[in-house]
Amino acid sequence: MAPKHHPTPLSGGDRKALKEELGKASAITTILAAQSAEARAKGDALIRQADRLPCESWNEPMWVDGEPIDPSPAVDQAINGGYPWLEIRCSRCKTARDFDLATLPHVSTTFVHDLAGRLRCSKCAKAGRRPAATLLQLTQRPRHAAPER
Repeated sequence: MAPKHHPTPLSGGDRKALKEELGKASAITTILAAQSAEARAKGDALIRQADRLPCESWNEPMWVDGEPIDPSPAVDQAINGGYPWLEIRCSRCKTARDFDLATLPHVSTTFVHDLAGRLRCSKCAKAGRRPAATLLQLTQRPRHAAPER
């Protein structure tokens, strides 16, 4: 968008008044931009908190009952809420491992509990078996060492 053109007034008093008004407009623009950035930062913090709460509420029954609870948070909610790791255990060999949700190619509306059928144990896959993984909980950082290759 092209800047608005203000014709310069002929009299000195009018030029001075126009200069003051243009200065006020510039100052108001700066103030409004700062308020917008501040409101956006507060909003982003509230969205992160809103995404964190379903992760925590999903982890509690997972810890108590030990089975995938439907509904679970979406993968994007877990990542944005600060829970980018999913702790899983092989249903066959009982090997626990952490899975980074950020590396998963997914649709933004994929729910965490839907991953139970997709995730497989890499240790058992080397032996020619493909048992499904058991979901344990969402975590903020990996708890288990990465498997050796």
